[in-house]
Amino acid sequence: MSRARNYFAWQSRLVSREIGRRVVEVGCGVGNFTGTLLDRGVVIAVDPDAECLSRVRERYPNQPNLHTFQADASDEIFLEVARFRPDSCVCLNVLEHIEDDEQAVRNMASVIPPGGAIVLLLPAFPALYGPIDRNLGHHRRYRRDAVARLAAAAGLRVRRARYMNAIGFFGWWINARVLRRDTQSAAQIDVFDRVFVPLMSRLEIAALPFGQSLFVVLEKPA
Repeated sequence: MSRARNYFAWQSRLVSREIGRRVVEVGCGVGNFTGTLLDRGVVIAVDPDAECLSRVRERYPNQPNLHTFQADASDEIFLEVARFRPDSCVCLNVLEHIEDDEQAVRNMASVIPPGGAIVLLLPAFPALYGPIDRNLGHHRRYRRDAVARLAAAAGLRVRRARYMNAIGFFGWWINARVLRRDTQSAAQIDVFDRVFVPLMSRLEIAALPFGQSLFVVLEKPA
């Protein structure tokens, strides 16, 4: 998905209105989304993989507002990012990779102040789980009620939770249940990004009962 420019731009529009000026990006990978956050005062790019963090630093040199930190969000060391005084966390298509997702959300909640936000983008609907998910290292897919339980366990409230990417829901189901694919082809991703994302990003303005992904904003009570 690294070349899916429209998809990352859509994510950025959704995320930018929900976060503050001092942002922790949880699971930054090689920095595909990091560049969209660099208009903020402080960005702390967090990932358990040191090589990924090295790629982020090479990709965005001479950025005094960008800091990197090696940690898994579910580990105690993650709590040290509190020294950067973040006001929000962004965790996009990452929480499903973390075995102890409840502890990861608790840790994110611990490093932000009251009134701070945690923005999540999650794969939706356990029924869609298939070979591609397993190959990507996904432990699970989510429904809104599962997210509500995670939020409650971490002392957070759900500000927003909406399904998105309705077209992708059917494409993922076909890949998972009909074709039994274990990877997405480059051609599929290209068509999705060029044709469907511009359409969906304009039309999906109302709440949907389903979607490939679940966009969530959690808030730490004041």
